[in-house]
Formats: sequence, C-alpha cells, structure tokens
Amino acid sequence: MPAPCLRLKRHKRTNKSWADGKQKQKKRPRKEGKIDLEEDVAGDSQSLSMFEEDSVEEGNDNESDLQEHRTVGIVDADGDSDSEDIQEASNTDQEQELDVKSQTVAKAPASRSSFHSHLEYKLPETEVEDLLKKKWKYQWDVPAFGMPNCKWVGTGECFLEVANVNSDCGLKQRLYKHWLDVCRTSGNNDFHSSPQRFFFSLCNSYRDILHCNKKPFYRKGLKEDLAIMDAYIMHCLNHIFRTRDLVTKNDSKVGKHWENAKDELLSGDEFLDHGFTRPKVLILLPFRSIANRAVNRLIQLTPGAYKVNVEHMSRFSNEFGNHDDEDNVNTNELTGSVKNSNSQKSSKPPDHQALFDGNVDDKFMIGIKFTRKSIKLYSDFYSSDLIVASPLALLKKIEEAKRDKEKDVDYLSSIEVLIIDHADVIAMQNWAFLTSVLEQLNCIPSKQHGTDIMRIRKWYLDGHARFYRQTIVLGCYANPDINASFNRQCVNYQGKVKLICQYKGVLPKVSDQVRQIYQRFDADSVAEADNARLDYFVQKVFPKIKDSDEGGVMLFISSYYEYVRLRNFLKSQNASLCLLGDYAEPRDVTRMRNWFRNGEKKIMLYTERFHFYRRYKIGGVRNLIVYSLPERKEFFPEVVNMLEGADDMTCTVLFSQFDQLQLERIVGTASARRMITSEKGVFVFC
Repeated sequence: MPAPCLRLKRHKRTNKSWADGKQKQKKRPRKEGKIDLEEDVAGDSQSLSMFEEDSVEEGNDNESDLQEHRTVGIVDADGDSDSEDIQEASNTDQEQELDVKSQTVAKAPASRSSFHSHLEYKLPETEVEDLLKKKWKYQWDVPAFGMPNCKWVGTGECFLEVANVNSDCGLKQRLYKHWLDVCRTSGNNDFHSSPQRFFFSLCNSYRDILHCNKKPFYRKGLKEDLAIMDAYIMHCLNHIFRTRDLVTKNDSKVGKHWENAKDELLSGDEFLDHGFTRPKVLILLPFRSIANRAVNRLIQLTPGAYKVNVEHMSRFSNEFGNHDDEDNVNTNELTGSVKNSNSQKSSKPPDHQALFDGNVDDKFMIGIKFTRKSIKLYSDFYSSDLIVASPLALLKKIEEAKRDKEKDVDYLSSIEVLIIDHADVIAMQNWAFLTSVLEQLNCIPSKQHGTDIMRIRKWYLDGHARFYRQTIVLGCYANPDINASFNRQCVNYQGKVKLICQYKGVLPKVSDQVRQIYQRFDADSVAEADNARLDYFVQKVFPKIKDSDEGGVMLFISSYYEYVRLRNFLKSQNASLCLLGDYAEPRDVTRMRNWFRNGEKKIMLYTERFHFYRRYKIGGVRNLIVYSLPERKEFFPEVVNMLEGADDMTCTVLFSQFDQLQLERIVGTASARRMITSEKGVFVFC
C-alpha cells in the first residue's frame, strides 16, 4: 500500500486577477434568456471555475448546469430535489449500510469514498521514482468471481475481502438506486452477487485493471459483456458526478465566505479540485457500432433526473447506428475489408456476423457533457465530461496538432479514468495507434483553456497526473503488445490488478484426420525471436516445400511485419506465390483464391488480420504451415480445418518459448508449459 501521506509545501501565488473577477461576478446581475457561456469563457477565464461556465441556460434546454449551486430546492422529474446533490457534496460520503450475504468485494473506507482517497493522496518523490522503474510485483491472488480456472492477482496489499457489502457499493445514492432499478427490471434480483457488482468493486478501487478473458457479446457472451460494461459505465458516472459535487461544494464555500476562502486558496489544499481541463473520462472503442451500444447504455444507466433531455440523439443515431450505402456495402478504411450484408452475411460464422453487423467505421470521436437535467452529445471537447473515441480518430487529432500549432489536444491532459474496451479488436486494427494515444495522455497543456490556476491540484502542476490515472483494459485475450502497454504505460500509484487464467485449449475442435506437428525453435530474447523464426523456416521448412512438386501450401502468419519479411524472402526465391495479406485489394482477392484453388499458384500467404475481417473458407489447402500462432484461439481450428483432399493431412506449427501466451490458448496451459520447458523440440498431436 502507498506510504503515509506527506504534506508538501505549496508555493504562494498571487490571486489578484481571480479575486477581482470574483467580485465583478458578484455584482453582475444575472441575465434572462438563453446564453451559452462556452463562447465567452476565454474572455473572462479567471472569474469562472471549471464548471461555472455552464451555470447559465444554454441551447434549447432552458436548464442550468449540474454545477449551479445558487438555486436549490427545485423538484426534479423523479421527485428528488436539487438540494440532494448539494447535500451529497457537503457530507463526507458516508453511506447507509444494509445486511446482505457475504462475498468477495472491495474494502470500503469508513468515512471517505475511494474517489476522495485516491485523488487527495500526496505522492512522495520516492514513490515517483519507484513508479518510473515500472517494476510490478504481484503479491496476492483471489479466485475470479464467476470464472472457473481464473484468478485475480494484484500488487501491494489485497484490497478484496469477504465482508458484508456496503449497500451502495461506493456509488452516489441516486446512481446506486437507479442501477438497482435497472437490474431488477432486467430480471436480476440478486444484484449484490452479480458479476457487475463484483467488477464495479474492482473499478472503484482505482487500481489499473487488465481483464483478458472477457467473453464478448459477439461470441454468445452478451450477458457477461453487458455486466462488465455496466460496471465501468457506473464507475465513470460516479467519478464524473463526484467531481462535480466537489467543485460545486467548493464554489459554494468560496461564494459565501470569500474573505476566508481567499487565504485557503493561497496557502492550503482545501480548494484544489481542478485539472488542467474539464474532461476526466476517456473511453476507447474499436467501432462506431460498439460506441453506439456503450453510449446508449450510458444514457440508460444515468438517473432520470439527469436526462430529462438528451441533446442531438437523432444525429447520434444516424451517425453511429446501422446504416448501409446505395450498394449495401460497408468498407473499413484501415484494411479495405468489405461486408455485403445481403450476399455474404449468411456465409460468415455467427461471431463475425454479430461483430460486423452495424457501423464498422473505426474513425469516430464524440464529447458528452452532463448538465443539471440533460445529457449533451457532441459537446465541445473542452466542455465535455466524457469522451468516447477510437484510437485512430484520436491519433489523427494528435497528428493534426503536431502539424498545425493553432490546434491542440489538451483536452487529454486531465483524463483520470481511461477505459479500453474490446482491446483484442483494437489490436486487430493497429495497437501502435493506441500506444501513441497513451503517450499523449496527461501531458502538460500548451494553453490555459480558461482554467482557474488557483484551483488546480498540485500533482497536476508537478507533472504527476499519469500516476493518478486509472486505466482499465478489457478484452478476450492478452498478447505481448497489450501486456507491454499495461506494464509500461499504465503507472497508477494505486497499483495493478490483472486476471490470470488456465486454458483448456481448442484442439478438440480440430478435425481428427489432421496430424499436428509442433516444432520449437530457440531464441535468445524477444527481440531476436523474429529473426530466429525466419532462420528456422529458411533452413528447416522451406527446403521441403521447394523440393516438393505438390502445391496447396498455405502459410498462416499472425503479424503484418512477419508477413512482409516472409513475402520478401519467397519472392527472392522466385516462389510461385499468391498473397492474401492485411491490405489485399478486394478486386484481387477472388483472383488469388482461384489461382490457389486451381493449383496455378503453389504457395499462399494468409494473415490473421485478413482472416479476422474476411473469414473466408480457402479452398485447395493441402499442406498448412502455421508460421506464427494466431492471437485469437478460435482461428486455429478454423484454419486447420481448411485442409482437404488428402488421406494424411498435416499441419506444421512453429513456436518458441516466447509464444507461450498464444500456445496455451490453443493446446492448453499444462501442455504449453511442458512444450516450452521440455528437452524435446518436436511434439505431435493426432
């Protein structure tokens, strides 16, 4: 656990302009009518707090922002008064307790919420130095709720215990009551023993989380996927509304007791509640269709008092919902993949149909802002509370800012909760896009953007914001890229929690007629593994292909980098070759498949990413060589079962000790460990 808090000296800063602005604001009469202060903030930035900019009526809502603290006692649509929010902000987040059955949950502080405990912690320089070393030691483990053969492991002290759960799970009361109503409406009458209740307890710990065994909605995991989504959405809403409450409470104190508050602003930490910019939550998703599911669920899980009006919902439905063009064809910008929803849908596996049934555009970005009684979609990023985006869209914004000095992405400077959902699908797009985005988070902004500098938390000014950011990574598997980002780019001082699983493998799904030969090659390090793999292929495998007159040789490759190297080598050998790689043009695919099936081309290079987007059944495969194992375990039996037309069908698989993550998902954890450590180098499965 973190060391005891150390009080850090705060340098005094002049506050004359801020005080003058505050006095002017007191004297200024409030205007009637519809005013949008967002356009005026830059001109009077010192006199407005981060949330006060929304305290006047805007748009067609005719309602004040959630941050308005001057008007109280007005009855909301659900019968609760607005004063409830002020009261919640003024207390110490002590919550009512109910007696319920025991289960594994996160420990709840007796007097302060985990939100306050996390953000108010003073990070000593010694801890900063340790975090920069990026050495994580997992010291405890507990069984994973609802997942046999899996366990959660974590750093520091175990924060999970068997105890009577707190009635509200650490949520604001209004959020908790609404979530409970939603669950009961859907038929879940045992909320406190539900997967979403348990996963929320993990999120509410503010640790970094890696969940690498989530069954996705498109693989008959709709219930589990929805439970996880509910948990992180409620965590995001809780973080946003607690941030609002804290700012509202401090604004009220400053407004009522300005003379005393002025001294505290100069010398103390009581009123430090701002980041550099307003957005605090970022959710990264791969497709618009998945963003459509997430945003609609976000709206559904928001209490009725906060969503009397949802602005620009029609526009959102048009841009993120299902749509087809004139030819009823969807095209993916990154890969050139095409889905014809009439002629091809029935020929694809069910999971492919479910994932790509909708808007699969992978370039999108939308800001969401919560006002007192409305949710505003498509809000300006700097006035948004939450941003939903794809890594590609954010990368484009980052690149634009680098080329044009007038543009910036400073709205990423104060992200405190980051959700990366469907990380495995993002990995199939391009994980490098996401690593570039992570590098841009929590940087010192280039402009002030109307923020009251006297209210910025000290750890923001010290450049320590990334140590306070919670990152939650969700996917159906982990690979070296995902693990590397989680270990190196997620440096939350609270520590880490990740899921460890024992796999049974997918070999029972492979045809009994196929003889599988696994050949291990040695590599001195991860950096040398690619060279060692190519050398082994050139010396041990290719000579047999070259000397054989038989065609129908498919080489399955998991990464584009390996594909390029292997393609270049085979071309240098004048091999009879056809290519189905990541960027194969649709007009070339049919021709290549026909050449291979008819024996006009002897060798086919076939990548996992191509299979992910197209899911073709390739005809004419007589000999399969798995140059590198697929990341997605379900692809292995699909590709192996393409073998046809031979009495003794053989599949050759190359692997090294650095392929254990992929290997264990295919042959099982126990078999993979034995194959990695055995003195033998060849293993046969029949």
